[in-house]
Amino acid sequence: MSIDTTDNARTLIAFAQQAAAPVALEVGKYHVVRTADGFRTVDLTTPEHTGIPERKVGSTTVRDAVSFAAYFDKHSDSDTEVYADADRLTVTAVLDAHTATTARWSGHRLTLSLRKTDAWDQWLRNDGQLMGQEAFAEFLEDHLPELLEPSAAEMLEIAQSIQGATKAEFQSSTRLSSGQRQFAFVETVTAKAGQKGQLTIPEVFTIGLVPFEGSEGYRLTARFRYRLNRDGGLTLGYKLERPGDILRTAFQDVVKTIGEQIDQPIMNGTPA
Repeated sequence: MSIDTTDNARTLIAFAQQAAAPVALEVGKYHVVRTADGFRTVDLTTPEHTGIPERKVGSTTVRDAVSFAAYFDKHSDSDTEVYADADRLTVTAVLDAHTATTARWSGHRLTLSLRKTDAWDQWLRNDGQLMGQEAFAEFLEDHLPELLEPSAAEMLEIAQSIQGATKAEFQSSTRLSSGQRQFAFVETVTAKAGQKGQLTIPEVFTIGLVPFEGSEGYRLTARFRYRLNRDGGLTLGYKLERPGDILRTAFQDVVKTIGEQIDQPIMNGTPA
């Protein structure tokens, strides 16, 4: 009887494999494993085995320069790129930007997206708009903390004077040598019919505003605007001098603050 040595060899290998003690495979490495059908590779380097992502990825948004510097310091390297966009009021860091010789993912980003304060928005919303006496006086009272010159106390008196003359017929406006504007009026309240009075307000006043949350404050000049209506009514408002310049300066100061805290240059523009 002939013996099939090939079948015997296969049987012996199968018994040997069954008898061999299992070997633990180390996570984080490639392994070559012998099976009944031959050899196969086992990749234990992928995130589902290691529990560690292959690379950093994601976009983080912060609201002030201090938060930007903290995150940047933790995740940046010497090839990180930083861009400032004055139109969008953003500073963006591509933390894993390409090196001079090697392409990288550019998928881990940090963006400082500045948010304007409520006070800034409210002053800009009413810039150049004329309001009735009552509405204008209330606006001044609501924003006393931002009034610098004349002082908040003086502006409060002005607001109260404006409110006190709501039942009056305004007849004329005169510019005084002091730079103030004086309005002559006649009381129309029944109890004071015919009683004359004067309302004096400064033509120019100064306010202090913080353009962005977490940023510094800036001084702005505002000029009173008014209109004497045909019916004797008076509407009042103000016009801010070049608020856009102040906003740009405030953004540049934020960029300068960031630049003083990092080694990488800040480029003007936006990343790809």
